[in-house]
Amino acid sequence: MGMTGKERAAVVELRIAKAYRAYAEAKGNVELKYWETAANRLYYAAFDAVSALLLANGCDAQTHSGVRHIFSLKFIKTGLIPGEAGQLYHRLFSLRQTGDYDDTYEVSEGDVLPNVEATGKLIDTVAAFARQMTTEK
Repeated sequence: MGMTGKERAAVVELRIAKAYRAYAEAKGNVELKYWETAANRLYYAAFDAVSALLLANGCDAQTHSGVRHIFSLKFIKTGLIPGEAGQLYHRLFSLRQTGDYDDTYEVSEGDVLPNVEATGKLIDTVAAFARQMTTEK
């Protein structure tokens, strides 16, 4: 059985709150110069925001690849969300993968810092759009 509009809006808000918490954790790790952890938290901040957007739109992807695919298909390619946001999301995913699984590469300050402010803007944009979608339904 599907969620009611009110239930969906509540879960969307929980995911948005989780995104902002992960973003705060990312910024804290940047201050500590924990680059791999910061990259991980930036990705999860974006992931939680994007998954909130998908849920607000009635989609709930089960995998990270599924979230990337649906976000690209329904929001980036249609122009509802700017293309730079899709590029940033892909970059954050790749950086998190590298930091978590590639023993031959060390994530650096130069990898992380250019993405911090942009991730905050991505979360703001996606969260506003998700909230708008849940109030329209």
